[in-house]
Amino acid sequence: MKEKDLRKHGDGPFNIVVIHGGPGALGEMGSVARRLSPERGVLEPFQTAGSIEEQVDELMVILGDHGNPPLTLIGYSWGAWLSIIFSAIYPATVGRIILVGSPPFKEKYATGIKETRLKRLDDEDRQEAERLMKELSQAGKENKEEALTRLAELTRKADSFDPLPSFDDLSEVEIQPEVHRQVWDEAEKVRESGELLELVELVQCSVVAIHGDYDSHPAEGVKEPLSKAAEEFKFILLKDCGHTPWIERKAKDKFYAILEGLLD
Repeated sequence: MKEKDLRKHGDGPFNIVVIHGGPGALGEMGSVARRLSPERGVLEPFQTAGSIEEQVDELMVILGDHGNPPLTLIGYSWGAWLSIIFSAIYPATVGRIILVGSPPFKEKYATGIKETRLKRLDDEDRQEAERLMKELSQAGKENKEEALTRLAELTRKADSFDPLPSFDDLSEVEIQPEVHRQVWDEAEKVRESGELLELVELVQCSVVAIHGDYDSHPAEGVKEPLSKAAEEFKFILLKDCGHTPWIERKAKDKFYAILEGLLD
């Protein structure tokens, strides 16, 4: 493991883990880790591998070396799915999962996400987003990191209800376009086949989902499938909140109060 694959926050024992999304958005959970760390030991691993299996393996290496099980995994966006998959494979390592802004677990709930985002953008931003998506779909296109970073900014804009002034600051986030493309392409197939929900059924710990009511990922796409598949499940809907609760003016404080309450 390389040193850059992990950031530690606070003092040990380290039994809380924040897992970033993307895939390939290294560092985007940093502010959450820092907020939780004054009284807790928090691990912030970076997933850099190009397949789901390899991301699970590299996560196990990091948590095996530095974590203090049973761990609480706080998975954001793609990281929510990775938390579920990891916990299904290594149940003895995980004591609780907290999903934040999870993508839907059934394909039928995912069909309108792109259209929802585009409708929320003004004409100029919508045209730019469509151009960037086209560029990123072309093999061998140069400057993919720059294009994906800009698309992430536009996506965050569409996914936010009432963001704080610094909401679009992605300066501490390292975007990895190839990791994003490879892992997300595979992840969509895992969802479409039903394997993702089969993995949920293997999870032995409690699962809590925190979801914004303005998130372009529909809340029912998380609540309905997990209510049936997870052994112990609780769903919390945040009012006036988009995909990223900690950047939302009206939901940030409530989000952290809920999160800290779960951890305490």
